[in-house]
Amino acid sequence: MAKTHEIKVDKRNDEGKGASRRLRRAGFVPAIVYGGELNPVSIQIQHKDVWHASQNEWFYSSILDLTLGGEVQKVLLRDMQRHPFKQLVLHLDFQRVSENQAIRVRVPLHFLNQEASPAGKASGVVITHELNEVEISCLPKNLPESIEIDLSALEIGNIVHLSDLKLPEGVEIPELRFGKEHDHAVVVAKELKEEAEPAPVEGAAAAAPAAAAAAPAKAAPAKKDEKK
Repeated sequence: MAKTHEIKVDKRNDEGKGASRRLRRAGFVPAIVYGGELNPVSIQIQHKDVWHASQNEWFYSSILDLTLGGEVQKVLLRDMQRHPFKQLVLHLDFQRVSENQAIRVRVPLHFLNQEASPAGKASGVVITHELNEVEISCLPKNLPESIEIDLSALEIGNIVHLSDLKLPEGVEIPELRFGKEHDHAVVVAKELKEEAEPAPVEGAAAAAPAAAAAAPAKAAPAKKDEKK
């Protein structure tokens, strides 16, 4: 089960682009909390707190406790806008969660023991991770921060699919409900095969074609004029 992480926020009354610019200049990030039975609420968060949290994997896939004046609301991060080239977070969207309602969250995949596997030890083998995260469905109390995949038994030629993942109790992958064509590959261990070069032809067999190619073509004999 994923741990909860506390983030302190303040309510903001001014809205609009001008107000958001002033907040950012003052070192805050404008944000909004929505969902559930409550109305959307505009909030602001210290940029340094947001930036520090955004460097951690849990910020994107865990239940967050937003603390506002002693009141705690459990939320998930649903959107984050970044500056195109500066190290700045511009805006955040949080969605409230209910302990009795299933949520859909994309969580990261952690690959374990790959180097110790038969495929990992073999030469000329490429192991590719086709997916680095997966969308799961579960109640908030069952939400894992990540899904671990043990690759210690991975053999050359093996493919690990979504259906092969060992999920925690109460967790499922919604995409698998739609049939085998949605059972995507997650890990592929493929052997690289070198193309064989043609063997060189030796001796007279090689010289004959070469001489024939180099010799100039003989001119056809000229026809003699017939006497009338």
